[in-house]
Amino acid sequence: MSSSRPAIIIDMAAMRERLRASRRIVRLAPELDGLEMLYRLSTDEEALYAMPVLAWAIRGNGEVVGMVPWLNTLRPCHELDDPEHGCFVGYRDPETEELLDSPPTHKLQELEHAAAYFDYEPCEEGIALQLLPDTQGTHALCYEEDEGPWQLKQVHGWQLRSDGRIEALLLDESLPIQTPVLPGDDCLYAAEERHRTVYFFQRAIANRIREQDPETLEALAMMVEIA
Repeated sequence: MSSSRPAIIIDMAAMRERLRASRRIVRLAPELDGLEMLYRLSTDEEALYAMPVLAWAIRGNGEVVGMVPWLNTLRPCHELDDPEHGCFVGYRDPETEELLDSPPTHKLQELEHAAAYFDYEPCEEGIALQLLPDTQGTHALCYEEDEGPWQLKQVHGWQLRSDGRIEALLLDESLPIQTPVLPGDDCLYAAEERHRTVYFFQRAIANRIREQDPETLEALAMMVEIA
């Protein structure tokens, strides 16, 4: 017996695009009060490690997430789920020692209002929407396309594009430079456009690399070999 009900046609491509648009980051807000991300490693599951939150981001669906430079990208904190490198536990206010399982209310309100005010039309061309200074001394270990040596470079800022990508801004020493270097200066370029491989490190680790600390260099060599 055949059914008289019409067939339902589902446009999977359109559904995927709507899902991507809902998860696309549309606005950033810097973290200026020292809030931290807490994470755990499988090597010591009783211990908690802290890392400063660099920024907060709001997605097209209204979700707000903390962001940290992690391995090779600026990543939402709650997506860290690797026992070897780190599993997200929550957020912490080091001044009050309060533990949070979600972004603080004041950042939700700030980003909701900012996203409503800067309501740009979606654009796949990747137009630059927002520039954020790096306030933590983040450094990038970069590998050139032409098989050159690794370079350790300071991250001077982060650039949000209309397709949701967030790019690290590095200094091109061959161009005229005004000091201090600020996001938006012509001497800056997006790391991902010029370097095949990029790893991000906090200032303390970057200084150990510069000082040729043996343990740090050994761990770095293992990481690069695995990659």
